[in-house]
Amino acid sequence: MHLEHVNITVPKPEESAAILCNLFGWHIRWEGEAKDNGHTVHVGDADSYLALYAPNKELKKLGNTYGRIGGLNHVGVVVDDIDATEARVKAAGYETHSHGDYEPGLRFYFDGPDGIEFEVVNYS
Repeated sequence: MHLEHVNITVPKPEESAAILCNLFGWHIRWEGEAKDNGHTVHVGDADSYLALYAPNKELKKLGNTYGRIGGLNHVGVVVDDIDATEARVKAAGYETHSHGDYEPGLRFYFDGPDGIEFEVVNYS
């Protein structure tokens, strides 16, 4: 078994998907109409993806989720070259933080599109 996808509500799925494709080398797997007259873009690789969903209604910011049951705290992405990925993240205007070098690998975090926190990790 493996985790196939995570569905996240965002205001502009096409824009968020384009940024994530640039940062992680992902591609758009599918795009189309979704629940409640919304729109979804599936962005990822051959094995897993993020479903970026925008409903047809006004959205409210959730705020910090670390103290909420069921909150999405961050999305972890494994990369082959953590330095090159961090350079792309910084070039896109995002600030990296919480760097770590501990078992099982190197990592850093950044608050990406739509305020979603990403953990970028390399296990080699």
